[in-house]
Amino acid sequence: MSDLRDWFNSLPIFTRYWLLFTASLSLIGRFGILHPRLLILLYDRFIHHFEIWRAVTSVFFYPLSQSTGFHFMINCYFLYNYSLRLERGEYNGRPADYCFMLLFNWICCVVVGLIGDFPLLMDPMVISVLYVWCQLNKDAIVNFWFGTQFKAMYLPWVLFAFNLVISGGGMMELFGILVGHLYVFLKFKYPQELGGPELLNTPKFIESYFPPQQGGIRWFGSAPTQRIPSQQQARNVFGGHNWGRGHVLGQ
Repeated sequence: MSDLRDWFNSLPIFTRYWLLFTASLSLIGRFGILHPRLLILLYDRFIHHFEIWRAVTSVFFYPLSQSTGFHFMINCYFLYNYSLRLERGEYNGRPADYCFMLLFNWICCVVVGLIGDFPLLMDPMVISVLYVWCQLNKDAIVNFWFGTQFKAMYLPWVLFAFNLVISGGGMMELFGILVGHLYVFLKFKYPQELGGPELLNTPKFIESYFPPQQGGIRWFGSAPTQRIPSQQQARNVFGGHNWGRGHVLGQ
């Protein structure tokens, strides 16, 4: 238990509590402590009865059953892996900027959920964060199932196509891609490539709650330069590396 606690406390703040609330609310609904219907996003209850907590719980809650358990675990792994990479990588030392990105994606997911009548928002929220990482690291090589390799920029679309073929779904992945693309466009492409104003500057009140940490590098309006050499290491879809054979010392 001490090892688990140390691992949990070592996670950056937003990845830590996002993962915690997701596991907690899903288990609460699974064991009937709260009825799952109270945790999902329903247009009538949210708009006409002002049950505003649904906008939050619908992101964290996922119904657990024998048929959905594997998908839930995959979502949790993507959440952990790509949120951790962003928070410790591109947003390192800038918790306010990462918080604002999550808030923007969350609001967009809620709007899409209300318009499209989607009661569960875990899928599009996770995919939106994965999409942002893939766009900021688009030339990184990832490995997918069956040994296929491709650039990270294609990973969200591969996940969309995979779910479309295997389960006949894919709509949640598509909406997550659209939300993530909207953030990347407004934050980076619109001000940098089209010369427009910066529309997604982090509000000062968020920075007052999450001040910049020492050692973080601030950047605005454009994605950070690639820190990966031209001959990049291959990554698999779960974050591992493909290592070479290496050399014996002294040879």
